[in-house]
Amino acid sequence: MIIRSEQLSDYAEVFKLNYLAFGNREDESKLIESIRLSDGFIPELSIVAEENEQIVGHALFSKAEIVDEENCHEVIVLAPLAVLPSNQKTGIGGKLIQEGLKRCVALGYKFVFLIGHPTYYPKFGFKQARNYGFELKQFDVSDDVFMFLELTEGNIKTTIKGEFRFQSHFFN
Repeated sequence: MIIRSEQLSDYAEVFKLNYLAFGNREDESKLIESIRLSDGFIPELSIVAEENEQIVGHALFSKAEIVDEENCHEVIVLAPLAVLPSNQKTGIGGKLIQEGLKRCVALGYKFVFLIGHPTYYPKFGFKQARNYGFELKQFDVSDDVFMFLELTEGNIKTTIKGEFRFQSHFFN
């Protein structure tokens, strides 16, 4: 299996993969299209897993922000993460997450947030965000699915807390 950056020629296959992975609905596929057209898109953080010349997984990390009383801090959000149904539970999603986190560190980001399955993402170090002073008001979700990962030790105690905000393309 090859883990690599998504290319323009992959767009149609990534659309189909997300459509299939999310129960034959287009919401996530259209979200990806919207993110690609936004200033929140970071091409090297749109990552595919390829096996036998077929894309079997995709992860998209894009810009988001934490807003406190005085400042706005740029962070990353992981959404969506998709693996073809026939390839799920084989470790592809985990490899995409690990590669994405490594790339986020290389680009200098300190935090990655997500809304996701409460037993899957903690395997990669994600923690419940509200327990650490982060809020989410744009969506009504339970504490156990709103998570974050600190990419460099020590930042959480000394830098940011506040409201996590998705960019506007998440609402189109």
